[in-house]
Amino acid sequence: MSQQHTDTCDALGIALLANVPVVLWGPPGQGKSSVVRELAEGMGAHLETVIASIREPSDFAGLPVVDTASGTASLAPPSWAVRLRDAVERDGRAGVQFYDEVSTAPPATQAALLRPILEGVVGDLRLPEQVRTVAAANPPDVAADGWDLAPPVANRFLHLTWSLDAATVREGFTTGWPPVAVPRVDAAEVAAQVARTTALVGVFLGSRPELVTRVPGSSADAGRAFPTPRSWEMAARLHGHAVAAGANSTVLTLLLAGTVGVAAAGEFLAHLREMDLPDPEELLRDPGSWEVDPRRTDRTYAVASSVWAATAAHPTAERWAACGRVLARIADAGSADIAFSHGRRWARERPEGAMPPPEVVASLGPILTELGLLTRDA
Repeated sequence: MSQQHTDTCDALGIALLANVPVVLWGPPGQGKSSVVRELAEGMGAHLETVIASIREPSDFAGLPVVDTASGTASLAPPSWAVRLRDAVERDGRAGVQFYDEVSTAPPATQAALLRPILEGVVGDLRLPEQVRTVAAANPPDVAADGWDLAPPVANRFLHLTWSLDAATVREGFTTGWPPVAVPRVDAAEVAAQVARTTALVGVFLGSRPELVTRVPGSSADAGRAFPTPRSWEMAARLHGHAVAAGANSTVLTLLLAGTVGVAAAGEFLAHLREMDLPDPEELLRDPGSWEVDPRRTDRTYAVASSVWAATAAHPTAERWAACGRVLARIADAGSADIAFSHGRRWARERPEGAMPPPEVVASLGPILTELGLLTRDA
């Protein structure tokens, strides 16, 4: 199997791990439906395949049913959603809702897909949290009566390009098709990495506000990934899961580009490289190992955010005290506003029995006093 296909498979597995809806784009006959079936089998998950192009909006939004006794109406879910819920709840296993041919679904049907994709709600039925969402689509120029995905629908997906190169086809026909695996990761590590990436996204968008939301303006980009607060949040979640799973840089790029678009993802990754941030875990082990550069307040803010995120993910008295030392160094270097903005959360979430070191009290005294953790005459 080619490295390109391996990276795409890894990205798909991480999307399922992170519970981010994913759409596979590719010409007909590339095995998109087959790989989803094999993926569900490998996960031991119940699979429900829904051909979106031949469905009505009520197959996703629900069919109104009037209760004459109470004078109210409810939205009855379709049978496929009931089967999926019952199988997951009965057997205690995962589930996959697979929407095939979404690019040939008319706009009204696409609109009805909004809640099932993002919230897992079909009619008035809420699917279990173990249900994952995968879709498949053909580019409009090769689809039968195809449409671009409407921006609200496109913005709810991770977009991955799915194609089979000659090497992958050769191996598939001779030795079997490679499975797509969902990686196993440590939940605490995932929480720390997601929190760190989320903080870094916030720092980046603070310096590039024009990339917070950028709806595609050209037909070439229609129906694909673009940046919004929702897709940046998905990007941060995917990036955190990918780092925790040990994914390579290509997979990280696929995940970011597939949620916020190639341009925004490229700028964010370049921003991270240029910042060259220290490992927050190293700083928590040795707070004095980092020298604050008063000229680089953007970098200082990013370091403060990542160190606090790492501390919040594993809150112990020792790590809390070390985080305080980092914030104190930032305050002493002339960036008290940055130290105080993070220090308020740090002080409020003090672990039971933890006490700030004397040097931290000296530097962050105003915050500790403000929150009642230090008397004014102490």
